[in-house]
Amino acid sequence: MQVAVIGLGSMGMGSALSLLRAGHAVAGLEPRPEARAAFVAAGGAAVAQGADLPQGTEAVVVFTVNAAQAAAAIFGPQGAAPRLARDAVLIVSATMAPADARDLAAQAAAHGLLYVDAPVSGGAARARDGQLTLMLAGSPAAMARAAPVLEAIAAKIWQLGDTPGQGATMKVVHQLLAGVHIAVAAEAMALGIKAGIAPERLFEIVTNAAGNSWMFENRMPHVLAGDTTPHSAVNIFVKDLGLVGDLAREVAFPVPLAAMAHQLFVSAAAQGHGGIDDAFVIRAYQALSGITLPKAG
Repeated sequence: MQVAVIGLGSMGMGSALSLLRAGHAVAGLEPRPEARAAFVAAGGAAVAQGADLPQGTEAVVVFTVNAAQAAAAIFGPQGAAPRLARDAVLIVSATMAPADARDLAAQAAAHGLLYVDAPVSGGAARARDGQLTLMLAGSPAAMARAAPVLEAIAAKIWQLGDTPGQGATMKVVHQLLAGVHIAVAAEAMALGIKAGIAPERLFEIVTNAAGNSWMFENRMPHVLAGDTTPHSAVNIFVKDLGLVGDLAREVAFPVPLAAMAHQLFVSAAAQGHGGIDDAFVIRAYQALSGITLPKAG
């Protein structure tokens, strides 16, 4: 199958490599030349704009940061839409508001394209292993067309219904948990450091006790190593927890924990840390308390 992957970041690159391993012909669309070069070195093809994708591309997987980037990459002046096959399927995995997913699906239908609302979870390592979790919504025809791609990139596939927007809703709810868990992991680590517990010892104990979480175990090693490489950046959760607040207001539901976590990510971004790994929301606590982190990073 001729597949395009839009966005060769940590999730997109991993999924593109998984698609290559599954035997698909894969073209990556990415503005950064170093990411394009890395994908070409791995055996794929790469272009800088949608207008340069192979003619007749049958499926497009979208890993942009937000809905606006997805719309521009597909339907913009240099977008991918004219290069796609008849009844090609868009598999859109960017985190966005449910209304944006519905809008993109309507644009796809106007171009004669199928659409799967397909948010993902799992992180860069699981993306490279083809072990992502997908939260899907789309018509039976769209799902059938997308199936070979979905099978190559995911270990768990949850189908939420036929209407785009349902997947996006689930991802926003999921991001409430993810963002709060990262923030509270940073809070616990920062408190322990302030109180005089060796951070390495704290990590060892928590990860073998009931207070552990996937996010604590996954993110706090970045803090211990001073590794600010943005596998997922602070700014991602400024955006995603903002979407949580938007959805909560839409349905008149209080989300006080998400709101507090959002403000911590906003604080870290305001201090100049928006582009680094989201574990470094701990820098907000550092600014408040004067703690010394294990390594500078």
